Amino acid sequence: MPATSPGPRVAVDADALARVGVALADATRRRLLLTLLEGPAFPADLAERLELTRGNVSNHLSCLRGCGLVTTTPVGRRVRYELADPRLAGALADLASLVLVVEHDECPPGSQCCDDDARPSP
Repeated sequence: MPATSPGPRVAVDADALARVGVALADATRRRLLLTLLEGPAFPADLAERLELTRGNVSNHLSCLRGCGLVTTTPVGRRVRYELADPRLAGALADLASLVLVVEHDECPPGSQCCDDDARPSP
């Protein structure tokens, strides 16, 4: 019997995937991306909403922009940030749903297998 194909081949840009990995590796950048899922926002508003300093938010937004995940639009003297591609919202939602199936019971607090901030809330 011939082997069945696992499905259609998908072309993956390894560099783009690495940039997404860099972006998602930091808890603050993950929070910013999840907040931007709700729509475009200004850095000062993001800082207030996430209870972070404006400088911290600005640095992380700069990283996200360099990774190609967010874009900017000048609005008067301010700059508004938004996800660079609408498909990113779906991709982030898909990735977040994958995390939900991880059995964290086997991963004790403080262990090397996962970050404490990545654990789902009880």
